[in-house]
Amino acid sequence: MTPADHAGPPGPWTEPPEPTRIGPRTFYWGRRTYVMGIVNVTPDSFSGDGLLAGEAGCPGAAVEAALRQARRMVDEGAHILDVGGESTRPGHGPVAEDEEMARVIPVVEAICAALPDVPVSVDTSKAGVASAALDVGAALLNDVWGVSMDDAMARLAAARAVPMVLMHNRAQPHYGDLMAELTNDLRAALDRATAAGVPRRNLIVDPGFGFGKTPEHNLVVLRELAGLRRLGQPVLVGTSRKSTIGRLLGGVPPEERLEGTLATTVISIAAGVDIIRVHDVRANLRAALVADAVYREEIQ
Repeated sequence: MTPADHAGPPGPWTEPPEPTRIGPRTFYWGRRTYVMGIVNVTPDSFSGDGLLAGEAGCPGAAVEAALRQARRMVDEGAHILDVGGESTRPGHGPVAEDEEMARVIPVVEAICAALPDVPVSVDTSKAGVASAALDVGAALLNDVWGVSMDDAMARLAAARAVPMVLMHNRAQPHYGDLMAELTNDLRAALDRATAAGVPRRNLIVDPGFGFGKTPEHNLVVLRELAGLRRLGQPVLVGTSRKSTIGRLLGGVPPEERLEGTLATTVISIAAGVDIIRVHDVRANLRAALVADAVYREEIQ
């Protein structure tokens, strides 16, 4: 099967996905691109922005640093804030649930208290961490193992009536037909989530750029993103500062990958993506505003 068999112009939806309520805001899909700002409460983030680097002995300082970053991102136009406490960089070590909870929960609680009009997402694959985050105000679950057979996170989303992001991932980047398998894995994850009681309007899919994929796979995903529209769900993409971009730019470090990230943002919007998950909010929002004016013209 060739790439042309998967891709093709997405075109406007006959009817866009039903709007999704995330905490204090309703998101109307297809009208514009929404920006999710990344708040990493880790000592070892791949992107170099982990707020525990240098703060390991002072949790209070890390919370204050996270709150400052959250305020700045909202001032720059972020629509959602995504808080995570476990690095997903290649070769990262696992973080125990109690440690991840100690990192994430005080930050989620502080941001929700200070910015009550901004939806907060928790980036975790642990249902215990997710539940505790919901208790202090989080409104969206972002599961990097959303295609796993374990439905604990979906059952939690159903019980608490909150939306969730199902991200594609694999332990090893082995595929016979990348986009067909990726799409089928996400479709099966959607079916498991709805069987667990999560309504379709509360499900967002993410192709998992950089997760269980080689750099070559990542480029195919970007090239064929439009095919994910066939799932009928809002699509989130997170390419920000990823190593594939660094490789394409000659091996530059994460802090020098902004221009490459902006290119992937525009490519994603052209393919019909609804949410971009980024470190650099202001620049990506500006790129999105221009791209939206071109690619979403028929609905403005």
